[in-house]
Amino acid sequence: MREEQFARTIRLIGNESVESLHRKTVTFVGVGAVGGFALEALVRLGVGHVRLFDFDRIEVSNLNRQILATWPVIGEKKVEVAENRIKAINPDCVVESFDLFVSQENLEDVLKDSGDLVVDAIDSVQSKCALLAAVYQKGIPVVSSMGAALRRDPFLVRTADLMDTAGCPLARSVRQKLRAQGIGRGIPVVYSPEPVTFTYEKGEEKILGSLPTITGIFGLNLAHLGLKTLLGGTLPGQRNRSGTKDET
Repeated sequence: MREEQFARTIRLIGNESVESLHRKTVTFVGVGAVGGFALEALVRLGVGHVRLFDFDRIEVSNLNRQILATWPVIGEKKVEVAENRIKAINPDCVVESFDLFVSQENLEDVLKDSGDLVVDAIDSVQSKCALLAAVYQKGIPVVSSMGAALRRDPFLVRTADLMDTAGCPLARSVRQKLRAQGIGRGIPVVYSPEPVTFTYEKGEEKILGSLPTITGIFGLNLAHLGLKTLLGGTLPGQRNRSGTKDET
């Protein structure tokens, strides 16, 4: 472990926790606007092995909100750009990248070596539901992003169990589809209840406006949910709801 690189994280959550992160494997499905920020944060925290799934290439329209997007990499595969960035941040991180659109048909291959956590940052409702249903049924820990597009108020972004969300059209659609498959509580998500006018079932492929201030917050909250999951639910030294300190 490069102690100097992770010194400030160690000072806050302890050497044992950082060493544990070095041994973790995280699968990222989608490394665009939200997924890119989540990936950035978890790599900087010290996750030692990442698996990246995305079929897309960097486009000019990505420059307004995606941390991986810069002019020199326009046209390049997102997973390749992501791998280069990860290695620039932490050369010791093991990276597997797959230029692949994740769907119901290839989920078994995607999840067979999913590791300790799946980070879902998929845009497609159909693929998102297929992924969440599969990880839920297999008992694989997951954190998921709901809709970040069309939002203007960063102070409304929050986290909750998927079944407790309200006001997000994407969360509503996903929740209904998963409930129909007998899936209940246990999927932590990032979402916003900010009112928007959009129906995913009728306009899933539309180009939606978005801001980097919102997608960044979504991605970083998603990473923090992932961090807590990887460390057993709470951060060392964090105060719980009763106000007492959790020393685990």
